[in-house]
Parts: sequence; structure tokens; C-alpha cells
Amino acid sequence: MASLTTHDRSILEKIKDPEAGPSTPLLIDSSLPRDPNINDAETYQAVSSQERTIISSIQGIELQVAGLKPSTFQSSLAEYLRCVKSLDELIQGYPKYASARNNRAQALRRIYGDGILVKLPETQPSKEPAPLDPSPSEATLLSASTTILTDLSTAISLLTPSTPFAAISPQAAKTLSQAYTQRGAIYHLTAKRLSSKEAQLRIEGDRAEASWRTIEFEEHASRDFMMGGRYGNEVAEALVVSANPTAKLCGEMVREAMRKEYAGVL
Repeated sequence: MASLTTHDRSILEKIKDPEAGPSTPLLIDSSLPRDPNINDAETYQAVSSQERTIISSIQGIELQVAGLKPSTFQSSLAEYLRCVKSLDELIQGYPKYASARNNRAQALRRIYGDGILVKLPETQPSKEPAPLDPSPSEATLLSASTTILTDLSTAISLLTPSTPFAAISPQAAKTLSQAYTQRGAIYHLTAKRLSSKEAQLRIEGDRAEASWRTIEFEEHASRDFMMGGRYGNEVAEALVVSANPTAKLCGEMVREAMRKEYAGVL
């Protein structure tokens, strides 16, 4: 069987990723304010310094959980919740500071698990890593899922340039890529969990996601990974096609057709 030509592979890539194609180059401008919603340099320095202190504490918790650092606390969950409370206070003071929202969403995912948007039957154990909180109430999980989705959507809205041609600072681009990638990962895992019988969404009814089916979660995950890749996240860029159900199906169909054609079957 003949191998695929460069032209053939190019066509396959276009089919695998229907949203691929020429796009406006991302304009990074390091002279811009690091956060477009905090123009005063001194204020940004103070806010980001508070955030770094909180994130440093979270990193210390993770090192102790992994056994890479002597433990100085009895409960990693309690320490994580303390850090989330600090992020709550920071966000309350600066609600338009997107980076803190992105980090709060990540901390809540660590506490309650990446599959937080879906309630699985009790007879079906989760295959994901165990969350820090082993037995949260349904009310707690619903509240956390709402906060996670709201934080990520808000962070994306706050940092997205007004037009595709507008420049963005390196720091804003990094946070935007992380927020898109986080949300894409949550949507992707939610789609996988919904394939289970009797699985139920754990999302407040006034959110758009509450009415989505598996296919919508897959499609939105693919779009979010695409945007995460656009803003610099290499992992997200690599996951775009694998998360797109239409792209996967089309790619497999065309590969099979080409294989048969080259083999003289057609």
C-alpha cells in the first residue's frame, strides 16, 4: 500500500480539525499592563504579591502531600480550604483580577475532583485520582461546581481581547490559556462521565451547561482546547483533535477510504 503524500496528510489534518485553518496571529505586547483590568502598576504589584503568597502555600501543601517535604500540618484538606478562603478574600477585593479566579478554580478542582460536574451512581467508582475531600455534601459540590464554572468563564471574559487584532500582555495570555485549558479539561471529563448509565449533571439550572448533552460537552471542550493552544498552552493544542468527536470520526473514515483506495479495493 502506498504511503500518504504530504498533500493527503494536509487534507486529513483539515478534516480532523474542522475549525483549523488560517487565523489571526496572536499579538503579544510586553509593554501592556500585565492585567488589562488593573492599570496601576503599584496596585497590580500588591495584588499579584498576595496571590503569589497564596499559591506558594498551595505548592507547599502539594509537596507535603507528595512526601517531598516534611509535613507541618495535620490536614491537607483544611490547609487547602484555608488557601481558597484567602483567594475568596482577594477576589472579593479585586473581582476583575482574572488570575485569582483561575487559581481558585484550580484549587477547587483539586479539593473536589475534576469530575465534579457529574454525579455517578454509587455502584460505579470514579477512575480519576481521589479528591482531597472524600465525602463532601451534594450542596457543597454544587456550590463548588458553580464557582469553578463562573470563575473560569469570568476569567476568560475579563482577559479576552476586544478584537482578534488587539494585542495582549504575556501574563494575560498565560492566564487566558490556563483558564481555557482548565475549562476544556472539565468539559472533556464531563463528557466521558456522561457516557455512564444513570450519570447526572451536577450544574445549577440557570447555567447553559445544565442543558448540554455529551456531544455539546465534547464540542465545547475541543473549542476550549483550541483557544488554550492559541494563547500558548501546548498541552491544550495537542488535545484539540482528540477531544472533537466529529473530527475523530471524519479522520477515521477518510483514513479508511484512502487505505482501501491505495490498496486497490475501491
